[in-house]
Amino acid sequence: MLLLHIGAFQLDVNSQGSTLWHKLVPRTRLLCALLFVFATALTPNGHWLTWAIYGIGLGTLILLSRLTLPILLKRVAVEMVFISVVLLGTLFRDGGEVLWQWGWLRITTVGLAVLGSVTLKALLCLLMMNLLVLTTPIAALLHAFAALRTPPLLVAIMASMYRYIGVLAEEFETMKRAAASRNLMGSNRWQRVVIGNMMGSLFVRTYERGDRIHHAMLSRGYNGLPPVAEAYKSKRLDFFAITFTVLLLLFGQSIYLGYS
Repeated sequence: MLLLHIGAFQLDVNSQGSTLWHKLVPRTRLLCALLFVFATALTPNGHWLTWAIYGIGLGTLILLSRLTLPILLKRVAVEMVFISVVLLGTLFRDGGEVLWQWGWLRITTVGLAVLGSVTLKALLCLLMMNLLVLTTPIAALLHAFAALRTPPLLVAIMASMYRYIGVLAEEFETMKRAAASRNLMGSNRWQRVVIGNMMGSLFVRTYERGDRIHHAMLSRGYNGLPPVAEAYKSKRLDFFAITFTVLLLLFGQSIYLGYS
């Protein structure tokens, strides 16, 4: 998903703020975000009031964190384009009143309810996770994953992916310009052949470069995580943030249980 983000893979563009959200340690931000995502995703379809409460809380947090809204909206819009391919399959479901039918395709009230529910849940989760990534330094976020007992190998993979995916994209663009300068991109047929060969060459280069970089990192004391500039210690504000998040989520779930 990193390739879809604009801004040369600079994910933490709003990480230097001074708001209450920025004053939380990265571990607390990550925990609050994960709690929000789990509560949103696990709410059954059709409980709009619960999601409205979560949306109000999330919107307030976005305003308080002073995010650059154009960047946030661009990222979410690009991600929703790819998710919409999956979401479209939830529309054609049996059950309820048939609103439109063409052959075996039919749109029913149940299908519309499922589509709206899944779309709203996906939108809220994407907004929350993009808020987390935009406002938290990547190195600190990786340390937060490690502090929450995420498998070290998975954390190391995420760190390497973030560090080198921009380098690989730049090298692919260099190879593409070299092919264009030799007039190898003139037709669609040749474009497919050349790009296929470039992908294979890039894979070989990636493997060789990765092995060299890994040995160089080990010789410099690499332990699976990038270094951070400061040590983060939890404060009373972090306890209040987690407590408020849990209370908000429980309030939304109580609304859902009360109307079920």
